[in-house]
Amino acid sequence: MPERTSRERVAVVTGAARGIGAAIAVRLAEDGLDVAVIDLDESATADTVSAIRATGARAIGIGADVSDAAAVEGAIGRVAAELGAPTVLVNNAGILRDNLIFKMTEDDWDAVLGVHLRGAFLMTRAVQAHQVAAKWGRIVNLSSTSALGNRGQANYSAAKAGMQGFTKTLAIELGRYNVTANAIAPGFIATDMLRATAERIGVPFEDFLAGAAKEIPVGRVGQPADIAAAASFFCSDAASFVSGQVLYVAGGPKD
Repeated sequence: MPERTSRERVAVVTGAARGIGAAIAVRLAEDGLDVAVIDLDESATADTVSAIRATGARAIGIGADVSDAAAVEGAIGRVAAELGAPTVLVNNAGILRDNLIFKMTEDDWDAVLGVHLRGAFLMTRAVQAHQVAAKWGRIVNLSSTSALGNRGQANYSAAKAGMQGFTKTLAIELGRYNVTANAIAPGFIATDMLRATAERIGVPFEDFLAGAAKEIPVGRVGQPADIAAAASFFCSDAASFVSGQVLYVAGGPKD
């Protein structure tokens, strides 16, 4: 089987309607991949799809709940039919349901673990079949510095720590098929999700960002493009000997 060029490769990025996911999707298109943009609401993917097509890449937007097995199978079937077999997967979809443990409900816990971990599992199970058949693949999972523990985020921290263990196991199981799996753990990244956090605690967003920047060694908060750059490397041929790793992209060291 002849080696495929980057333009012949198809990537799937979840949670890609905005923020980090959108930045990753567009960066992969700039790298020469065609991209399927998956988010809960298909209409919300329109801007990302347009930005991808502006690079010359093919793109489709798909609405799917990544925690729903039937929806995932349907989405990946559509990707394969419309763009070709997907061999690059970025599991970025995520939600927040922050609260202190004594206030956290079962629904808060289940919703976060369902989107992050169950979603990553279902997406990976669907895509790996295409990767194994192609004998080539890249999986990038989005973790977080919160995997190390963060007040008010027992559910999110557990999900992101689990994502790291999931990634390392994928690297062990799929390496024989020339499929790598790595995780990116962003630090403080200026996104709409953090804007919602600032609103929840009653702090103006710009003040929230400025306060965070003072605690970051490089003196600034991160941008979605910073995470997209890391994803670009992990999805590249240059990263073929890098697997099972967790890269903290946080402007400084993390324990």
